[in-house]
Amino acid sequence: MSGIPHDHYEPKTGIEKAINSRLPIIGLIYDTLMIPTPKNLNWMWIWGIVLAFCLGLQIVTGIVLVMHYTPQVDLAFASVEHIMRDVNGGHMLRYLHANGASLFFFAVYLHIFRGLYYGSYKTPREITWIIGMIIYLLMMATGFMGYVLPWGQMSFWGATVITGLFGAIPFIGEPIQTWLLGGPAVDNATLNRFFSLHYLLPFVIAGLVIVHIWAFHHTGNNNPAGIDVRKGSKAEAEKDTLPFWPYFVIKDLFALGIVLIGFFAVVGFMPNFLGHPDNYIEANPLSTPAHIVPEWYFLPFYAILRAFTADVWAVQAVSFLTGGIVDAKFFGVLAMFGAIIAMALVPWLDTSSVRSGKYRPSFKWWFWLLAVDFVVLMWVGAMPTDGIYPYISLIGATYWFAYFFVILPLLGVIEKPAPLPATIEEDFASHYPGAAE
Repeated sequence: MSGIPHDHYEPKTGIEKAINSRLPIIGLIYDTLMIPTPKNLNWMWIWGIVLAFCLGLQIVTGIVLVMHYTPQVDLAFASVEHIMRDVNGGHMLRYLHANGASLFFFAVYLHIFRGLYYGSYKTPREITWIIGMIIYLLMMATGFMGYVLPWGQMSFWGATVITGLFGAIPFIGEPIQTWLLGGPAVDNATLNRFFSLHYLLPFVIAGLVIVHIWAFHHTGNNNPAGIDVRKGSKAEAEKDTLPFWPYFVIKDLFALGIVLIGFFAVVGFMPNFLGHPDNYIEANPLSTPAHIVPEWYFLPFYAILRAFTADVWAVQAVSFLTGGIVDAKFFGVLAMFGAIIAMALVPWLDTSSVRSGKYRPSFKWWFWLLAVDFVVLMWVGAMPTDGIYPYISLIGATYWFAYFFVILPLLGVIEKPAPLPATIEEDFASHYPGAAE
């Protein structure tokens, strides 16, 4: 951890010295494991290891599944059935892969919202945050392409709808859509493109994860108090920190074990709970499902996409000002991607000098309302596009943008934060008064 005094690896034997002088891998591992970590980290800091497990699980199971999958429109669905019925342990591998994606997104959403609450995006961690958001976007792309591969009804029509969004971009939309599909419609070229990218992107994500970890190891971990480790001397730093090994490694492994109990319960007893039954019907371009629903982890942004119809005054105003270039469909696409960009821009939208939400009384209310809003958008994204649901989507989308572009900047100016603890040690002692005795 840059700037925090701590012991570094010192080779003792001749072999250790020889290896370290040529390839300092042992020193790198030692410094990573023994890195000083703020002692007041709570249980919301366990999602990193869950995400690392999910990435490893997806890569390993994906490599094995690829050995039996055929990326051809006439054979893809049958090859998935072959995996489920004929390959030894194939059904378990596929269920681990499919539900592993759900655990991946469940953990990443908790990881992101923890960062939003405790201000993990604030100086000096802006680049760490941006790298994390890039990883999230690549996860979304990988998840979407993977959902197409079984070539079921929802796979085919989901791909048709989502790729059709690119066609809404004025002037250049249709060429981009054709390039993405490999032709005028979702077909064999599309399946091959998506298969290739779905296999490649996890390795790109793994590389970015290493950079992400490197970034926060350089700046240091944020913590629930949102204050920095003292850097005056090694003795002072040791009062605020504990070595990552064994304290936080054991804590993280224990938490991972608890999470995996729930995960394997889902895989073993209800593996299709989060899937859609229409995806067990082979893709048919001549039969459109009554209601096209993406995977649950896309639903909040899918709801935002559908919220801005031609009846919304904001869409009408923008369409009038742009001479009809920005229609309702393109406005929805901009809103969907804008909702994600808003999260990426939060280091510059949050004007408060206080990092942690623990000490911002007004911020807490608005933040928890955002969390509820996210869940509501997830629910309404799976609902039909008639009745009261479009109005709920519009209200939810409006609050999402208002939180990032209006509420956060204003709170930094008008909110009076609570007093912060002087040190991490003081914050830790307030929660565990007997720990220092």
